[in-house]
Amino acid sequence: MKTDQPAAIREPSLLDALIPLGFMIVLLTASIVIFGLDASVGPLQVALLMSAVVAALVAHKNGHSWEKLGEEVVKGTSLAINAIFILLMVGALIGVWNMSGTIATVVYYGIKYIDPSWFYLAAALLTGIVGIVTGSSWTTAATIGVAFVGMAEVLGASPAIAAGAVISGAYFGDKMTPLSETTILTPQIVGSNVYTHIRSMAKASVPAYLISLVIFFMLGRAGNFAPTTDVTEELAALESVYNISLWTLLPIAVLLLLGIRRYPAFLSILIGTLVGGIVAVVLQPSLVLAYANDVGLSAPLASLKSVWDVMANGFALESGYPRIDQLFSGGGMSSMLLTVWLIIAAMSFGAMMDYGGFNQRLIAPVIQRIKSDGGAIATVMLTAVGFNIVGGDQYIAIVLPTRMFMLTFRKRGLHPETLATAVENSGTVTSPLIPWNSCGAYMTAALGVPTMVYFPYCFFNFLNPLLGLIYGFAGINIMRLDPSEQPPVETLSQAPLVDIGK
Repeated sequence: MKTDQPAAIREPSLLDALIPLGFMIVLLTASIVIFGLDASVGPLQVALLMSAVVAALVAHKNGHSWEKLGEEVVKGTSLAINAIFILLMVGALIGVWNMSGTIATVVYYGIKYIDPSWFYLAAALLTGIVGIVTGSSWTTAATIGVAFVGMAEVLGASPAIAAGAVISGAYFGDKMTPLSETTILTPQIVGSNVYTHIRSMAKASVPAYLISLVIFFMLGRAGNFAPTTDVTEELAALESVYNISLWTLLPIAVLLLLGIRRYPAFLSILIGTLVGGIVAVVLQPSLVLAYANDVGLSAPLASLKSVWDVMANGFALESGYPRIDQLFSGGGMSSMLLTVWLIIAAMSFGAMMDYGGFNQRLIAPVIQRIKSDGGAIATVMLTAVGFNIVGGDQYIAIVLPTRMFMLTFRKRGLHPETLATAVENSGTVTSPLIPWNSCGAYMTAALGVPTMVYFPYCFFNFLNPLLGLIYGFAGINIMRLDPSEQPPVETLSQAPLVDIGK
């Protein structure tokens, strides 16, 4: 009896690799041209899923079975599960903190005590500090970042610039702390350690952040702030709607403490959400019971119903003050579903590009043409940015370039930390600048400002890669292997990672 033999797998040609990539570029461009800022509410997702199908068709033509392609899509999207869980919990946190008055209290004190001319600087500076403490740009943006965008709308400042300041500060803090997942992951891949990694990154990240702070300071001083309403009336209205006190900031204090104690991000956000729910029940009882709108339930059950519903569907404030209602309504896990859809679509396309060998085919000719250390650093940085665009997730933009260029860097005698720094100076910080990247989609969902609107104001996220490129070509901050650590060329493929201690 005959048995079906598996088809021989053919290596993809350059044309094979370019077909799905070109198809994606055309569809993404068309979706943005046709739909504008509404592209992220469905058209981008469709474009990425269709591009994944095209990549699968080309891979199948080269001998990959449909069953295996399906498995790889599942594996690829599973890489984003942790991010998706965090994203959903952040949605719950925003909704509950809107009801508890936590975000409203930050806005209240911010409006009351921050001079408008210092507003953008304060946003970038405080989010940088919170980012260092929490170790998460996502948590920072979803908490204090949301408050700063809300303050911007009240003060007559630009929400787009405020969002850029929040993202700049959040990503600086994320890079400069040993609590950050990316700051831990990247040196682990190459064999460096987290503290060496932070010191190396700081040489470009700190100057980039300081320059960004100066720019935000100048924008604030030059800004013509025109409050949309009387600020005094706005503060009085907030006091009439919410019980404003330092106690309503307890969820933020708990979240910061958990960050210092290095609790996992999901667990920290969950606990912060539950503490917010308790604060809402204790300090905002009239809001909580009114939101339940169920006279048949006892007060405890009605309170539970409100917190539960807000975690799922977000908070809708009905205070009689339209401006306040607009600022402090929203959130809920359901508000993040479009972003989850976008992440799944992007990860599916990234999985097909990687499994089909298209990414490697596109990169291989570039690696062969590297002639200098600066060229190697520039190439890995541009590759990381490219993976942010094609792969749709910063972890893809960190892991794949690091693996692809590890042997190339060792062959040139470059220390693994030089590779790790180059990847983080590009792959991490550029991820929120791309609308369909998981980070760009997240920032849009959390801050309520489209990626293409805040994009020009993320000064740190532009300056950090630029300084990294300049350093590479100028020979600055390039670490080299000792001769004893550099294996002969013929044994590079079996070379162990360099152990430089923990």
